[in-house]
Amino acid sequence: MQLGPLDLSPSEINALANLADGHGRTVSALGAAVGTRPATLTGILDRLERRGLVTRATLPRDRRAVLIELTPAGKRSARKIITAIDDLERRALDALPDNAIHSAHAVLRALTEAAS
Repeated sequence: MQLGPLDLSPSEINALANLADGHGRTVSALGAAVGTRPATLTGILDRLERRGLVTRATLPRDRRAVLIELTPAGKRSARKIITAIDDLERRALDALPDNAIHSAHAVLRALTEAAS
Protein backbone atom coordinates (compact mmCIF):
# COMPACT_ATOMS: atom_id res chain seq x y z
CA MET A 1 0.00 0.00 0.00
CA GLN A 2 1.33 3.42 -0.92
CA LEU A 3 0.95 6.34 1.48
CA GLY A 4 1.14 9.09 -1.16
CA PRO A 5 -2.64 9.49 -1.43
CA LEU A 6 -2.77 10.38 2.28
CA ASP A 7 -0.73 13.52 1.47
CA LEU A 8 1.07 13.45 4.83
CA SER A 9 4.64 14.38 5.70
CA PRO A 10 6.91 11.72 7.22
CA SER A 11 6.56 13.47 10.60
CA GLU A 12 2.78 13.39 10.36
CA ILE A 13 2.87 9.71 9.39
CA ASN A 14 5.12 9.02 12.40
CA ALA A 15 2.73 10.79 14.77
CA LEU A 16 -0.32 8.95 13.43
CA ALA A 17 1.49 5.60 13.54
CA ASN A 18 2.31 6.19 17.20
CA LEU A 19 -1.37 6.85 17.93
CA ALA A 20 -2.59 3.89 15.86
CA ASP A 21 -3.15 1.68 18.90
CA GLY A 22 -6.15 3.83 19.78
CA HIS A 23 -4.73 5.12 23.03
CA GLY A 24 -4.47 8.88 23.36
CA ARG A 25 -1.14 10.37 24.37
CA THR A 26 -0.19 13.55 26.10
CA VAL A 27 1.83 15.90 23.96
CA SER A 28 4.95 15.14 26.03
CA ALA A 29 4.45 11.35 25.72
CA LEU A 30 3.83 11.60 21.97
CA GLY A 31 6.87 13.84 21.58
CA ALA A 32 9.05 11.26 23.32
CA ALA A 33 7.61 8.45 21.20
CA VAL A 34 8.17 10.22 17.88
CA GLY A 35 11.49 11.79 18.87
CA THR A 36 10.39 15.33 18.11
CA ARG A 37 10.98 18.56 19.98
CA PRO A 38 7.85 20.14 21.50
CA ALA A 39 7.89 23.15 19.15
CA THR A 40 8.16 20.89 16.10
CA LEU A 41 5.45 18.57 17.39
CA THR A 42 3.11 21.52 17.91
CA GLY A 43 3.32 22.33 14.19
CA ILE A 44 2.72 18.70 13.26
CA LEU A 45 -0.31 18.49 15.53
CA ASP A 46 -1.65 21.80 14.22
CA ARG A 47 -1.61 20.41 10.67
CA LEU A 48 -3.15 17.08 11.71
CA GLU A 49 -5.87 18.85 13.69
CA ARG A 50 -6.70 21.19 10.78
CA ARG A 51 -7.12 18.12 8.58
CA GLY A 52 -9.47 16.54 11.11
CA LEU A 53 -7.16 13.64 11.97
CA VAL A 54 -6.52 14.38 15.66
CA THR A 55 -8.16 16.22 18.50
CA ARG A 56 -6.64 17.93 21.52
CA ALA A 57 -8.25 18.04 24.93
CA THR A 58 -7.13 18.92 28.42
CA LEU A 59 -6.97 16.20 31.03
CA PRO A 60 -9.45 16.66 33.89
CA ARG A 61 -6.84 15.67 36.49
CA ASP A 62 -4.14 17.93 35.03
CA ARG A 63 -5.43 20.84 32.98
CA ARG A 64 -1.88 21.74 31.93
CA ALA A 65 -1.52 18.46 30.03
CA VAL A 66 -2.99 18.11 26.55
CA LEU A 67 -4.30 14.75 25.36
CA ILE A 68 -3.96 13.92 21.66
CA GLU A 69 -6.45 11.42 20.21
CA LEU A 70 -7.31 10.20 16.74
CA THR A 71 -10.59 11.17 15.12
CA PRO A 72 -12.45 8.55 13.05
CA ALA A 73 -10.66 9.88 9.94
CA GLY A 74 -7.37 9.74 11.86
CA LYS A 75 -8.03 6.12 12.80
CA ARG A 76 -8.62 5.23 9.14
CA SER A 77 -5.38 6.96 8.12
CA ALA A 78 -3.45 5.33 10.97
CA ARG A 79 -4.71 1.87 9.92
CA LYS A 80 -3.51 2.52 6.36
CA ILE A 81 -0.11 3.62 7.70
CA ILE A 82 0.29 0.54 9.90
CA THR A 83 -0.76 -1.73 7.01
CA ALA A 84 1.82 -0.07 4.74
CA ILE A 85 4.56 -0.42 7.37
CA ASP A 86 3.66 -4.07 7.96
CA ASP A 87 3.68 -4.75 4.20
CA LEU A 88 7.06 -3.07 3.78
CA GLU A 89 8.54 -5.00 6.70
CA ARG A 90 7.17 -8.28 5.38
CA ARG A 91 8.58 -7.69 1.88
CA ALA A 92 11.96 -6.62 3.27
CA LEU A 93 12.28 -9.58 5.61
CA ASP A 94 10.91 -12.27 3.26
CA ALA A 95 14.21 -12.42 1.38
CA LEU A 96 16.29 -12.93 4.54
CA PRO A 97 17.01 -16.26 6.20
CA ASP A 98 15.58 -16.75 9.69
CA ASN A 99 18.99 -16.62 11.38
CA ALA A 100 19.65 -13.17 9.87
CA ILE A 101 16.32 -11.88 11.19
CA HIS A 102 17.02 -13.29 14.66
CA SER A 103 20.48 -11.70 14.63
CA ALA A 104 19.04 -8.35 13.60
CA HIS A 105 16.48 -8.54 16.42
CA ALA A 106 19.27 -9.30 18.90
CA VAL A 107 21.25 -6.28 17.73
CA LEU A 108 18.18 -4.02 18.00
CA ARG A 109 17.43 -5.29 21.51
CA ALA A 110 21.03 -4.65 22.58
CA LEU A 111 20.92 -1.13 21.16
CA THR A 112 17.60 -0.42 22.87
CA GLU A 113 18.92 -1.67 26.21
CA ALA A 114 22.13 0.36 25.85
CA ALA A 115 20.11 3.50 25.15
CA SER A 116 17.94 3.02 28.28
